[in-house]
This record gives sequence, C-alpha cells and structure tokens, in this order.
Amino acid sequence: MKSIHDAVDHKLFSEEDIDEMTTRLGKQLTKDYAGKRVLVVGALKGAIFFMVDLLKKMDLPCDIDFIDVSSYGNGTESSGKITVTHDLEADVTGRDVLIVEDIVDTGLTLKFMKDEMIKRGAKSVKCCVLLNKTARRTTEVEVEYYGTHVGNEFVIGYGMDFAGLYRNLPYVGVIKPQVVEEFSKKHENDN
Repeated sequence: MKSIHDAVDHKLFSEEDIDEMTTRLGKQLTKDYAGKRVLVVGALKGAIFFMVDLLKKMDLPCDIDFIDVSSYGNGTESSGKITVTHDLEADVTGRDVLIVEDIVDTGLTLKFMKDEMIKRGAKSVKCCVLLNKTARRTTEVEVEYYGTHVGNEFVIGYGMDFAGLYRNLPYVGVIKPQVVEEFSKKHENDN
C-alpha cells in the first residue's frame, strides 16, 4: 500500500457529510446545555477528531477531559472485556457530563462509561456519537445525540481505526476485506 487511502473499499461519509453532522450536533448541544458549564469527556483515541470539530461548533463554556476505555484490542469484533487504560483527571461530582464517542457498536463501553460517571456522582450523563451502529447493539444504552446511523460494516477514518491505523483519514470509509485478511495472516502466530 502506498497510501492509507488504499485500505478503503469505499467512502461512507465525506468530509462535507461530517461537517454537516458536527454543525447540526453542535447547534443542538448549544441549545440543550444553554446556561450550563458542561464537562465534555472524549473517549480516546477514536473520538479526538470528532470531539475537536464538535467543540468548535458548540457555543458554550466547556471543560474537557479524556478517558480511554477499550473492548476491541487489534480485532474487528468487540471482545466484551472492558479495560480502562487512561482515567479522567476531573472530578465529575455534580457535573453535567457529555461523553463524546466516534462510534457506538455493541454499547458495552458506552454503558460502562455512563454507569461509571453516575457512580462517581455526575449530575447528568449523556452521549454524543458520530456513528450509531444499532445493528450490533448487545447492551441497552441510550445514545442521546448522534450524527447518523451506520450499518454493520467495519469502518475506518476520522478517528476510527483498524489495529491502530487509519484514524487520520479525513473521511469515514469501509476497510477492504483483504486488508483485514492480510493483517490476520501476518499476526496469526502472535497469539
């Protein structure tokens, strides 16, 4: 592969599509959180691109923090086991918390994060996600704000990765099956 774009089978959402979604969500969040000082919590590493663009569209005083919660590892399927590798620095007690995610798939990590914020004393906890993948939901969890629904395809770009790669694509695309197959063959003896 000469370019990261070569890993993309086809584009799902262009840069213009993403800009429309972040603008629409930013306006809605500005309205819904008017008069409040919201704590925006980005789910690392995938949400960073979306979070930055979303924050630029929110006309609100916001504090920001990050949490890294994973259930994927290097695969394309959620392992179901949740690992926290980086925790918040902020105290969420009495705060209105907005969790920002790139994509919600099974719902396990989002439910874990929401439950954790409530357990820590947050006043309210809501989620804003770019892509809502309801077809793969295994856990009941509310996604209050989302850019759009996405089907059961493995997507990369705009923060979403495969084995840590392709996050820096400026759009969202579907990964080529042969990229996954080549990676699997190359790493099948690593287990």
